[in-house]
Amino acid sequence: MSYQKPPRSSRPTRRGWDAVASWYDGWVGKSGSEHHRKLAIPAILQLLHPQRGEQILDIGAGQGVLAPFIAEQGAHYTGVDVSPKLLQLARQHHGKQGRFLEADACRLNQTPELTAGSFDGVTFLLSIQDINPLEEALQSVSWALKMGGRVAILMTHPCFRIPRQSGWGFDENRKLQYRRIDRYLTPLPIPMKPYTGGSGVTISFHRPLSDYINGLAQVGLYVDHLDEITTYKAGDNTAEQEIPLFAALRARKFGPK
Repeated sequence: MSYQKPPRSSRPTRRGWDAVASWYDGWVGKSGSEHHRKLAIPAILQLLHPQRGEQILDIGAGQGVLAPFIAEQGAHYTGVDVSPKLLQLARQHHGKQGRFLEADACRLNQTPELTAGSFDGVTFLLSIQDINPLEEALQSVSWALKMGGRVAILMTHPCFRIPRQSGWGFDENRKLQYRRIDRYLTPLPIPMKPYTGGSGVTISFHRPLSDYINGLAQVGLYVDHLDEITTYKAGDNTAEQEIPLFAALRARKFGPK
């Protein structure tokens, strides 16, 4: 199977989460939400393990909550996003910890400041499910990574956390909480519920786990680690302790099959 780098074809200009940027910044803030701080950021750092002097690319960087953690390790941070409003917030919050560029995750080779094979590590911190098409985004990752480089992906668990197609239930007979899954195998673009005070609706792209693993392999990126992460909340709720909230994948670039 040969790997073709992303074509330099034209595509409509996208503005990502511009319409909800103010709401999102109010919720996530400069340092990230509680889920970012207690689960997502520690998990991505453990997988990525950034080293001093390395070049790290954060795709779908939003307002740049990962930047200070990468800079603290002595690595060089580049964050990209399609939303000018979120990038403006990122530069205000974390401009001293790295650089922020407007770029389409599916067409990184169209961004003049980026060059092929120049990054040691790439991250998607709760962003890959907002990016479509997946195949083009993964091609862009392979284009950006050095041989032997790695990509770390942290996402809501695609098997158990499907917007509008999953939820909690309670079995009265067994006195047992369970997770209900209505659909799983079919990829779905799912409009999220409108945000209070927001003027836009975002789209979450559900895909089965196999789409991620096989899609990575098709562009020469091979999974070498998977974590399934449950709640940070202490308690005796067995369902929440057993059914993952996030999935974290790491893949390394070894070239096409």
